[in-house]
Amino acid sequence: MLARGGRLGLWLVLTVCTALLVSAAAQMASVESRLAATSLLLDGTAAGPRLVVVGERGHILFSDDGAIWTQARVPVQVMLTAVRMHDARTGWAVGHDAVILRTRDGGETWQLVHDAPQAQLPLLDIWFRDADSGFAVGAFGTFLATMDGGDTWTCRNGCWEDDDGESGPPLLHAADSDFEDDFHLNAIAPAGPDRLFLAGEAGVLYRSDDGGETWRALPSPYSGSWFGVLALDADTILVAGLRGRLFRSEDAGESWTQIETGTTATLTDLVQVNPDLMLITGLAGALLTSRDNGLSVSYRPLPARQGISAALVTADGSIVLVGESGIEPLSGIE
Repeated sequence: MLARGGRLGLWLVLTVCTALLVSAAAQMASVESRLAATSLLLDGTAAGPRLVVVGERGHILFSDDGAIWTQARVPVQVMLTAVRMHDARTGWAVGHDAVILRTRDGGETWQLVHDAPQAQLPLLDIWFRDADSGFAVGAFGTFLATMDGGDTWTCRNGCWEDDDGESGPPLLHAADSDFEDDFHLNAIAPAGPDRLFLAGEAGVLYRSDDGGETWRALPSPYSGSWFGVLALDADTILVAGLRGRLFRSEDAGESWTQIETGTTATLTDLVQVNPDLMLITGLAGALLTSRDNGLSVSYRPLPARQGISAALVTADGSIVLVGESGIEPLSGIE
């Protein structure tokens, strides 16, 4: 999962680096478009045979075979940055204006359960422990939590205040916060029943060993931003980010080994396709594969050099890429 936005090189800046742009049509329904599948898409997820992808102008599409895509009914037109399905029916998406959407029919229709256009910030990732308990993270250290399936949200860090309908500055460094700064929080990844990892701007890395109740800062091997994080088990984790940086830890983030990638393109996502294949995507057509759980990688840029934000695996094991050019099947990798 990744924090993303804009058009090619600009999408990263719009969503992660500035995190200040908001849509004037925040509360207007997304418009059905025959070009939605070729528009800028920033994230995707799988739930059983169904794939769900999200992106610009509130576009959400779903497919049961990775080939035929249907545009969902969505109540907003803001840039959507991340999506997670808890099961085949229930899922959530987040985006600009602190928007959080929920689906209960496998991604076909979506309900707006949270927004804060006055805060002028995007949420960048979302994760649920079960159908009720989950977290949404985003710009300026924003960390929201819910215990009722998304009906209500509590701000645990990066909160903002509303004075007579006008937005005030983010209220950072809350007294009960475990976060040490106001850097953007870009990606959250589970690593077993109780362990979670959180990666963000300026090299920040956090770990929770109690299901997200408390967080501890980890030593970071790089001061640039992270956009992708993948946990192979409770102790083995990979993080990827700016300038082709890829690091691997085997002790739950206490120490790190750099993995040579052969590219300086920003890396955006990591996905375990199957036990023998890991895929890492990036800008400028960057595509990396690993056959040894990330101990080494092979670099093979896509000919069109389009920016890739995420990779999805269909039920039959084929791979679908989403990014600057919308939805693209990937062939030639087994």
